[in-house]
Formats: sequence, C-alpha cells, structure tokens
Amino acid sequence: MPRTGLAFVLVAATALGAAGQPAPKPRARELGIAALLGGTPGALDAITDVPGVEVGHATVIHGSGARERGVGPARTGVTVVHPRGRQAIDPVFAAWFTLNGNGELTGTTWVQESGFLEGPIAITNTNSVGVVRDAIVEWQVTRPGLQPWGLPVVGETWDGTLNDIDGFHVKTAHALAALDGATAGPVAEGNVGGGTGMVCHRFKGGIGTASRVVEVAGARYTLGVLVQCNYGRRPDFRVAGVPVGEAIPDLLPCTVGGAKSSGMPEAVACDTPPVPTAPSSSPAGEDTGSIIAVVATDAPLLPHQLKRIATRVSLGIGRMGGMGANSSGDIFVAFSTANPGAALADKATAVQMVPNGEINPLFHATVQATEEAILNALLAAETMEGADGVRVHALPHDRLLAALRAAGRLR
Repeated sequence: MPRTGLAFVLVAATALGAAGQPAPKPRARELGIAALLGGTPGALDAITDVPGVEVGHATVIHGSGARERGVGPARTGVTVVHPRGRQAIDPVFAAWFTLNGNGELTGTTWVQESGFLEGPIAITNTNSVGVVRDAIVEWQVTRPGLQPWGLPVVGETWDGTLNDIDGFHVKTAHALAALDGATAGPVAEGNVGGGTGMVCHRFKGGIGTASRVVEVAGARYTLGVLVQCNYGRRPDFRVAGVPVGEAIPDLLPCTVGGAKSSGMPEAVACDTPPVPTAPSSSPAGEDTGSIIAVVATDAPLLPHQLKRIATRVSLGIGRMGGMGANSSGDIFVAFSTANPGAALADKATAVQMVPNGEINPLFHATVQATEEAILNALLAAETMEGADGVRVHALPHDRLLAALRAAGRLR
C-alpha cells in the first residue's frame, strides 16, 4: 500500500459504498437516539441538507507498529466544506467563536472584520494547518473564476495519539483532492478525512454531522453542523442526558503488546485485565484534545447573529460532556448561504435578516445538531490501531443502547 500520495487518497475518498466495502454503521437516527435529542432532522441529517453545501475528505492511512518520524504509521487527513459549492465565487456572511482557544482556525481575523467567509473551510491535524492553508491558496489561484487571493480558514485538532503527527503526512495533493472531490449528498463520518486519527471521550472519534429543519417567522429553514471531535474524558460522556461514560468505563485506549507510546504514555497494555472501579473513580485520562465545528444555514442571518449561533455550539458540546478544558481548542465557525451577491455589490444593497426576536428556533437547532453530530462521529468510527500499537476502541452500539434503556430513555 502506498505510504502517501494522491492515488491512495482517491481510493480512500471513493471507498464509501463501493463494492466489497462494509455498509455504514447505523447513525443516531437509525438507532432511535436522535429523537431523544430534540428537533426535526433534514432529509440527510447532515450539513449538506443546506442547499449548496459540499463536503470532501482525503484520508491518509498507512503503516503499523512503532512510530518513525516521517515514515509512519499515518492516521490522518483533510476534510473540506464548501459553503456554496466548489465552483462558487460568492462569499457568505459568517462569524466565529472560541470556547477555549488552545487551537487554531486561520483566517478568522478577516472573517470577524469583514463579516464574510470568502472560500472553503478545511479541517486537518495540528501540524498540517500550514500545508492545507497554502494548498487552498494554490487551488484558488489556479482555477479560473475563483477569487485569486484569500485568507483561508483552516482548523485543526491533534491526532498524535494514533498518527505520526510530526511526520507531516498530509501533503498538498491530499488537500487538493478533498477540495476537488467535495460533493453534496450523504457525508462520510468517523475515521475519515481530518477525523481519521481523532479520539473523543476516550473512544474513537472523528467526523460527524447532523441537521435540523425549523420554522422561523413563518418560513422554513435548515441548519446543519459538521464536527471534528477529539476531546473529553470518559466519565463526563453523556448521551441524551444519560451518563454513558460511567456505564462503559472500560474499553479505554491501550497499547498492543504493552508497547510504550509517546502519543499516549498512560495507555496500559490491551491484554491487561480490567480493574473494577466505581463509576465516580473510573479511569478517565487527562481532559485533552479539541473540537472544531462548522455550522451552515440557509436562514438569512447577519454576522452578529451568526456569532450568536456559533456560541450555541458550546451548549451542544456541554450536553455531551465537553468542558472546554485548558488544553482544548474548541473553535466554531457559522455561515449563512442566504443573501447571495451581498459581498459582490458595488453600491448600497438590501439584505434580509431573521428578526432577533424570532431566532430562538435556530439556537435550539444548533445545540441539537451539534450534540447529534458528535454522537454520529462516535457511532460511525471503527476501532483503530495506530502509531506505537495504540488501539482506540469504537463506541459499542449495544452497550450504548443498553445504558439508554436502563435509564428509561429507550424501549
């Protein structure tokens, strides 16, 4: 298998649904959990329910065993969101917010100053922000009709637990593949794109998405959220208010054969018998990691209102058990595809906006879709072994459902 390169990325990008590939795992909606979170999902229950939005992934997986800088193992990638599709040259109203700022989302100074997002949003690992940012500039300047310059918006979370993060395995070709391969329709989740090597509440995390449809001031709008989740302690993990992390205190990250890992030095050997503990003292690990969230809507919102939307992502994370720890980079961007042409006008122009007094349904939708997007990432992710033999387990669906039933939330 190739260690890096565009050919491998294209295979990974087209694997979902291909012949011989396993069917996607059930999502929160199929399991009956989405109904517990509130709201009405869109047709796809994804950010791509917002018309025009496209998502692309490039996934880099190769190697096994001991970590060797620049060689592997690699468990990483890039995820891209195009607000109006990859051919659009029409910026969207946007805003951003940080719950805890131990992370990076480039280009946000201009988003805040101008009120517009002028290109795609990309998410990758911490050490690959620069190459992905530069790849977006290259992509923009070499495509006729696209904006010939820009301050790209690129976010990150740290995947060094499973990935040879200091080996810089994300290349320009990977970012270009994600940019060019983005589509509308169902979004691959879990161990894909920028989420390939991520860990969430000490289970395998990654990319997740969800959407809600709401009535606002007599009109029907869609709001979607996409997350790259890589945060949280196990005991804090909640689903629909149920302390699932306390019900599943085992299946913590471990090392195959007891090898030592620089990415997770506290991990025990996978064959070590579990030590019974009370839920309140169950091993948790340090609350490290981060989450990036992208919120899209077709509701006509102005930048100050989108800032308010972006702040509500924090509440969805809090419902799942995220605390915005000191070591976490919790950074969110929200945009509206309404008011096309507003950024391109050369004279005073009229724009629409939802009245502030009618915005609450969109706040609710943001919280609900964020909570479900994180859950969908966990439900989709598969158990993964990475650098230094570290194994991170997938959230077991059967035990999740059992915990919800025991709490009286599911039949």
